[in-house]
Amino acid sequence: MKNTIIKFSSVIALMLTLQSCFVAKEYTQPELTELNIDEAKFRTDQISEDSLTLADVSWKTLFTDPVLTQYIEKGLENNIDIRVALQQIIASEAYFKQGKAGYYPTLGANASYMHQEPSENGQFGALGSSLDQYELSGALSWEADVWGKIRSNKRAFQARYLQTVAAHKAVKTRLIANIASVYYQLLSVDEQIKITEQTIITRENGLETSRALKEAGNVTEVGVKQTEAQLYTAQAILVDLKQQSHILENTLAILLGEMPQEMERSTLAEQEITTDLTLGVPSQLLSNRPDVVAAEFNLRNAFELTNVARSNFYPSLTLSANAGLQSLDIDNLFNANSLFANIIGGVAQPILNGRKIKTQYEVSQAQQEQARLNFVQSLLVASKEVSDAMYAYNSATERIEIKQKEFDAYEVATTYSEELLNNGLANYLEVLRAEENALNSSLGLVNAKNSQLQAIIDLYQALGGGWK
Repeated sequence: MKNTIIKFSSVIALMLTLQSCFVAKEYTQPELTELNIDEAKFRTDQISEDSLTLADVSWKTLFTDPVLTQYIEKGLENNIDIRVALQQIIASEAYFKQGKAGYYPTLGANASYMHQEPSENGQFGALGSSLDQYELSGALSWEADVWGKIRSNKRAFQARYLQTVAAHKAVKTRLIANIASVYYQLLSVDEQIKITEQTIITRENGLETSRALKEAGNVTEVGVKQTEAQLYTAQAILVDLKQQSHILENTLAILLGEMPQEMERSTLAEQEITTDLTLGVPSQLLSNRPDVVAAEFNLRNAFELTNVARSNFYPSLTLSANAGLQSLDIDNLFNANSLFANIIGGVAQPILNGRKIKTQYEVSQAQQEQARLNFVQSLLVASKEVSDAMYAYNSATERIEIKQKEFDAYEVATTYSEELLNNGLANYLEVLRAEENALNSSLGLVNAKNSQLQAIIDLYQALGGGWK
């Protein structure tokens, strides 16, 4: 027994010595320069050197409309994509727990009964009687993590779990942006419907006026028909706008995890976003953008799996033990003389296995490079989206000022043309043209205001806001 303990201790010491000599590579987060990305070339206009960023602002602070915030809360609770992402986290967490248990030995219990009737003509036939055997035993097996294989597996599962957590945050960010985007589109269409309905009333009155002017000989039938055609044009626009409103309501309901229905909302005029649109520094995209974080955890997972594949080239050191009670007579099963034990230490080294290990290693290297390239791509896309959103916001702000001036000019032109017509100094076609331009300009002004709100949403999402 003493010699057995000495031999057993020697094997353990050898395993620990080897483990200290051969370890898996450690993962380190790559710097932007290592990824061939130059921060100085990020095309983010008006970029700030401050660490403050819009991504740190809660969506409850950014969006002040109580109806919109209520919808976002409901969407975060009921949206199907959110619930699917949560189930992915649960599944990854189970694998993560399995990875942590890799260090522990496996243990199994066995209870068996064997009855044997020997053949009289067989080699044991001379024994004559049958044989009964009872056994209660336990088997333990443990593999030494000499090459860091178990540890790398654990880290790979952990990275996969954290990737699903980041993916869930990305779903939240996208959902909040989608709900706000559809909501603002709906408010914009409501405003355009209101303008168009008022225009239809004005043109119906204008049609009556043109018919009266025709009776007085001031306008021809051509003028009457053109006024009538303008009325039909406005009515057709109204039909299209109401269809858009219906579709947007259904879209918003689906985002909230509900059946399509009519949706309550406020007005476009009530929307006001006062939060400063600060970008922060480019490197913050690494920590704020959930999709970028998820891409890095995917890279880390691939890195650790490459460690696992590399460790398969080396021998595995295992220790197994089997012990229990065994007796031919059940009455003596729990007797001290029924005790038995086996301890086996083994080294297994693959030699020829059809190139499977080398293939697995080469594939893992290729997958790691794919993950690295996807990580780089996610950073490039993030910087593009920030640049696009900020430029779109500035353009929309400038366009609103121009469109407002354009609308004011057309409104004055319409008023003057009507006065000139009443005094017989203008053609009725000039009035019609001025009214048509005023309608298009007012609808364009609403679109410009919506574009500004959409740009703020896009910038918020591009910076990784919404999930905190």
